[in-house]
Amino acid sequence: MCKVKVSSKDLPGLYQSADSCSVRAQKVYFRSLMWYLLLLIVAALLPYLAKYDAMGALASAVLFLVTLGILIFLRAKRPDDIWYNGRAVAESVKTISWRWMMRADPYHHADTLDSVSRDFIRDLRKILSHNENLSHSLEAHSGVKEPITDRMRACRRLSIQDRLAVYKNYRIQDQASFYSGKAEFNKRRASRWFWASVALHSLAIIMLLYRIKEPTFIFPIEVVATAAGAALAWLQAKKHNELNSAYSLAAHEIVLIDGEALSVNDEKELSDFVVSSEAAFSREHTQWAARRID
Repeated sequence: MCKVKVSSKDLPGLYQSADSCSVRAQKVYFRSLMWYLLLLIVAALLPYLAKYDAMGALASAVLFLVTLGILIFLRAKRPDDIWYNGRAVAESVKTISWRWMMRADPYHHADTLDSVSRDFIRDLRKILSHNENLSHSLEAHSGVKEPITDRMRACRRLSIQDRLAVYKNYRIQDQASFYSGKAEFNKRRASRWFWASVALHSLAIIMLLYRIKEPTFIFPIEVVATAAGAALAWLQAKKHNELNSAYSLAAHEIVLIDGEALSVNDEKELSDFVVSSEAAFSREHTQWAARRID
């Protein structure tokens, strides 16, 4: 039984602020993209429903103007950049916070708490200064929370084995649950959107073949084609297949990390174990951000 429980709420205020900022920006980005794709489909459908109606054509033109506005909004505000930058800041803060709590390098001097606390706060400032473009999006009420919480101090005061137990339960197992759950979620969503795209493409092919038999019968093939393209665009934006592979790999790597804890018996071994583990945790996010830039 762990003597200290550590959750994300016990991390520095900068983590809370960056995390909520990232979540908000992600929602804005995907909601904007969702409305953009849906309105494109509706705009393509209106001329088919009202072929000789000027109001139908006008409504379709208005919808295309709205979708253009959404594109301009996404380009100008760049919520996807805020999403990724916020996630990067939050993960960086989480990593150094766990290193500080575990007395891992570079915060391993147990007899100079004031000194390592100053070093930790200095590193928080560096993270923030390297992401100044995010400052306008950070929440003020979360950011004023103390940088080193009472729970963090309590964890740092524990013995080696107790700290290791806390790390395994509230860091390693937490990450394992996160990655395995996300891998399964993205696998299901990737399959769902793939088959939706296949169904729409198949429907368009059937309509075209039927038109050969009945040339006078008009099908909304353009609308179906637009919907198929929208489904594919949504799948690519969500990157369910890539995320499934990345999260599955991370989950398996964490299982191996957990096994390495058996060899931890002193401060040096605990420090090396935590540093190695945190490097593995941050690797997936770093690689994902790099793929996004590419």
